[in-house]
Amino acid sequence: MSTRAVEQLKTELGAEPPEGVGRLAPEHIERLTTALRRERERRASGLGEAAEEALKLVPALARGPVRRILFR
Repeated sequence: MSTRAVEQLKTELGAEPPEGVGRLAPEHIERLTTALRRERERRASGLGEAAEEALKLVPALARGPVRRILFR
């Protein structure tokens, strides 16, 4: 068992991985970690795009201050 791979997964999850993860091959743990990271990045990107679209509903003169307040 690769403790480095498990530690990276733990970091990505922000919690202890399930007990059975330690029985996986290190390359499978790394693949899982990469998939989780990519999904998190994809979701964050989608949320950013949605926020920008929502700002289009705010009057043009107020967009700058609203953006600064929301996205400090």
